[in-house]
Amino acid sequence: MSNMLNVTMTKSRFGRLPNHRACLKGLGLRKINQTVCVLNTPEIRGMINKVAYMLKVEEV
Repeated sequence: MSNMLNVTMTKSRFGRLPNHRACLKGLGLRKINQTVCVLNTPEIRGMINKVAYMLKVEEV
């Protein structure tokens, strides 16, 4: 299993639930098409799963 993940935000955060916005902020995502590299931990995976409909995830 890879140690890092590339996470790209594909949809806008506006009009979303407050806890979904908080997950995006916790992942470090602010703009559409912004990509961040994050560790593959259970905590990060949980945040990704909550807002998976807004993200594209790739293993590095």
